[in-house]
Amino acid sequence: MAPTQLVTIKNPKTGKTVEYAMDTRLKDNLDRVAKDVLEKKDKDLFIAVDGAEGSGKSTLALQIGKYVDPTLDLKRVVFDADSFREAIFKAKKNQCIVFDEAFNGLSSRASLSAMNRVLVGLMMQMRQKNLFIIIVLPTFFMLERYAAIFRTKSLIHVYESGGRRGYFRVYNERLKKALYLIGKKDYSYNHKSVRTRFYGRFYGKFALGDEKEELTYRKIKMKALESTSQDPMTAGQIKYKEQRDIVLWRLRKEMKMTYQHMQEYLEEYGLSMNYSQIRNICVKFGDKADEKNKKDIKLAENSENDPKKDKKDKK
Repeated sequence: MAPTQLVTIKNPKTGKTVEYAMDTRLKDNLDRVAKDVLEKKDKDLFIAVDGAEGSGKSTLALQIGKYVDPTLDLKRVVFDADSFREAIFKAKKNQCIVFDEAFNGLSSRASLSAMNRVLVGLMMQMRQKNLFIIIVLPTFFMLERYAAIFRTKSLIHVYESGGRRGYFRVYNERLKKALYLIGKKDYSYNHKSVRTRFYGRFYGKFALGDEKEELTYRKIKMKALESTSQDPMTAGQIKYKEQRDIVLWRLRKEMKMTYQHMQEYLEEYGLSMNYSQIRNICVKFGDKADEKNKKDIKLAENSENDPKKDKKDKK
């Protein structure tokens, strides 16, 4: 097993530093592969980190993300499809986004397929911005074939040994493909024909800041997990929501409609959706109109305070 070395990461925006131990071989590969792909080859980099609940997979994912992108912070650690889309559209070139617990709460096959469609649908944006995407999930086999075989660069499987956390194995593109094709039948990583010699250790240091920031991260994560478990979406609901959001965004982009006009347009067909809801959906796709065009906000405020509209609604 390769030795570890202490890495010191300084956030260029805040000037804050964080230190943690990183497996030397893993560090060397990140230096060689990640930075070479993102900066020189003008591509994106998409890796999967999986493991059982409580194995430490999120900890390792954040350490990797912070090492490659020192600007990584809690704003680009997301827990649901909507936040993932929004983070991608807002991200700058070469930045890292960590999709933590990506498939949590999705138990049915149809729901998993819907989430996979979200990933595939965003891959063009990932590539255009040369983003570094880390998806954290219970098992790599939850990904569908295209994402698992052709889009992920590698798989990092996190596991326990002798009751101790902090162990990982890395599967390169060739081994990852073989593991998916062979192991998906029984969700097993133990196949004689798929052996990796790249394995190591990591330790439980929170990579994105001090204890206060770690506490904030855990609160956000707990809230997201509780929300998913209490109100899980069916496959049909996920599909409908995705289609609705895309249609609204196309209306905004292609027809140059203000949020207020979109609200009125929907009302003509008996669909109730207020200005704020429409605005939040469009922002997920990178809409920055509110910064440049205050007309939308004024129209919305006038609409909300329009006594004529109130009388019309009462009728």
